[in-house]
Amino acid sequence: MAKATHKDQAARLVSVTLDETSIGRSGPEVEHERAVAIYDLIADNKFRPAGHDGGPYALQLGMTGNRLVFDVRQSDGTPVIAHLLSLAPFRRIVKDYFTVCDSYYAAIRNATPDRIEALDMGRRALHDEGSRIVIERLKRKVDLDFDTARRLFTLITVLHWKG
Repeated sequence: MAKATHKDQAARLVSVTLDETSIGRSGPEVEHERAVAIYDLIADNKFRPAGHDGGPYALQLGMTGNRLVFDVRQSDGTPVIAHLLSLAPFRRIVKDYFTVCDSYYAAIRNATPDRIEALDMGRRALHDEGSRIVIERLKRKVDLDFDTARRLFTLITVLHWKG
């Protein structure tokens, strides 16, 4: 196994916060899911704004209209980049993802193992599709790997979830 270099350690997020004035707070179940999504993202990620060799980074997510605001700073608070990400390309995939997740969780109670497996495969395929959209939408702004895109997509879905 290759040893991580100092530069590799800098190409990551060390904190993710939500702008409560634009995103708002939700019920305890949604807040818990948001916290888990943020924890998972911080625990393992590759994240570097394009053309920037600083880091590690702090990310604050907010909303303005139908756009997700990525306010990226160095961990000391020095601004790096602010990027507005339209959520329109995610509408269908998030809606489909929630529909399949609802079916999956309902199936766990009484469906056959084959049905549960098929729904889980569909859920994972939609999650992968959402992750590819994240990569595509951020490709000129942020260098990230597929696993980090998956975790960001998870967070995007949780931001849409009303509980």
